[in-house]
Amino acid sequence: MTSIDNNVTRFALIAAFGGFVFGLDAANISGAVRYVSALFSLDSMQVGTLVGAALFGVIVALFLTGTLCDRFGRKNVLMGIAVTYALSSIISSLAISYEMLVVGRFIGGVAFASITVSAMYIGEIAPADKRGRFVSVNQLMIAIGLLLAFIINYGLVKIMPNVEWLTNENIWRFMLGAELIANAVWIALLLRVPESPRWLLAKNKRQQAERNLQYLVEPAEIPAFIDQIEESLENHHQTDTKTQLKELFSKKMIWVLSIAITYAVVQGATGMNAVLFFAPMVFEQIGMSVEDTFMQTITIGVVGLLSTFVAIAFVEKLGRRSLTLFGLLLVVVAHSSIWFGFKQAHYVIDDAAIAEIKIEVAKENIAPEKIDPLNGTQFNTDVEMKKHLATVFSNGELPLVSGAVINASIQDVNVTAVLFGIFAFLAAFNMSIGPIMWVIFSEIFPNSVRSVALPFAALVQTVSSWSIQQFFPWQLEQFGAANTFLNYGIIGLVGLVIMFFILPETKGKSIELLEKDLVKCKA
Repeated sequence: MTSIDNNVTRFALIAAFGGFVFGLDAANISGAVRYVSALFSLDSMQVGTLVGAALFGVIVALFLTGTLCDRFGRKNVLMGIAVTYALSSIISSLAISYEMLVVGRFIGGVAFASITVSAMYIGEIAPADKRGRFVSVNQLMIAIGLLLAFIINYGLVKIMPNVEWLTNENIWRFMLGAELIANAVWIALLLRVPESPRWLLAKNKRQQAERNLQYLVEPAEIPAFIDQIEESLENHHQTDTKTQLKELFSKKMIWVLSIAITYAVVQGATGMNAVLFFAPMVFEQIGMSVEDTFMQTITIGVVGLLSTFVAIAFVEKLGRRSLTLFGLLLVVVAHSSIWFGFKQAHYVIDDAAIAEIKIEVAKENIAPEKIDPLNGTQFNTDVEMKKHLATVFSNGELPLVSGAVINASIQDVNVTAVLFGIFAFLAAFNMSIGPIMWVIFSEIFPNSVRSVALPFAALVQTVSSWSIQQFFPWQLEQFGAANTFLNYGIIGLVGLVIMFFILPETKGKSIELLEKDLVKCKA
């Protein structure tokens, strides 16, 4: 590997480190939800709002990201995002009320825009034949962050019964505060990356662009590289946000927009955020204990990490189109398996179940006799059971009790099918539509609209993902686990059909060449 390759790799990893922080944040809140819900007595919609507040922050941030990137540069915006992450961690971990915690999560959501800006930056510094691999590093860093946070969460839950200073009331503070170290590391690393040469040339800072290109391109190739970028920029004299938006939504961009919007909706709405942000809750549905649910989240992290390596290894060999279509097919199979595993489940609360539930309930400092009225009850669906539990326990007790009740009473659930479906979905997402979407976004938009196009595409994806986070607890409560995951599978199937017809192959082509192929030829 040459020194140039080493430089590009190092800068790409540093830019993508925001994905690592994002992974920490996503997994930490998934572990904290159970304890926060009990502490602040939250209902299902409040839980959805708490978790979804971050993505609502993304939605707000993305209206500004394009303008900020265009005015201040990719590097400076990434630095601002890193500082915002740190602020969010501090507020969230020190929150004294539900409202304060939502504010902290919202601020963190503003920082989630790091994934978009990282993809923009990496796409502009990486060579065309390696761009897909480098942009996929974003997903790799997310996967590493998720795995580390899941391990931290499990470790905290595991040691809690044996240490006095860790309780149900404060364990979530340690979970949410764990990422502060990563925030500080990222800020320090960002000081060492160069600004995007493409942005510098767009701002007529040729000398600085030439200096930065010395780290990214072989010296003999710099003049040709600059000529190619400037040729693309020559046709776009006005680069203000309004002009870029007008061009983005012009008739000649229909094909590009169709690809971006379809990919963004499908990637967000197939349910990944339901699994990530509510991982212990998902595993609770098949009757696992609290400790086991947190243990399984580590498996989630391992599967996500390994499958991301598959994406990085094959994104340049197999191409974006093949990985996307195969991944969506596996998503459909996975969600169908989850639906099949849950559809026959029913719940029987007999004497043996009551005795088992009382032991677990007593550990949560809830009066065991509150369980007695449930003796002899049977429920055909998880929806019926949860509605009944809500009449017996308060919002503060339900998060601590429902898992024990499900664990003791569930019958005829196909655990193998459910677990296969969950892990197959994670593998499919992380080796295809998770990282590949950002690769596609970094490639298909022309230089003239990139500063607003990537944030717009990310906005669509964020709204799609937010709808999953906001309504997943409510969907479980109203429709049940089987029907909720069946809906995700149907969305994946529709996306597979549409993508089969509209998604081109983009590997190995420069941004400027793709502009000619996707925009001018389709104008």
